[in-house]
Amino acid sequence: MKQASDLIQSYRNLAGNSGIAAYEIHRDGIVIRFINGGIYLYDDRAPGRAHAEEMKRLARSGQGLSTYISRFGSDYAEKIA
Repeated sequence: MKQASDLIQSYRNLAGNSGIAAYEIHRDGIVIRFINGGIYLYDDRAPGRAHAEEMKRLARSGQGLSTYISRFGSDYAEKIA
């Protein structure tokens, strides 16, 4: 697994109030770094493929990811940091 500094995409945060700082999309999931420093992997295992794919879509769009995670992403596959 890559280190936190390797997360290559800053979250655009179009709404201006997101708790997400950066993300990295993987084939079967997404790693998300929150502004508080926490880094989590969401994938096919948890919260599941449909949720992981929606998180990828929202990350790319730059809006709605934090809200989506608060509603549907309480389960994660791995806490990285």
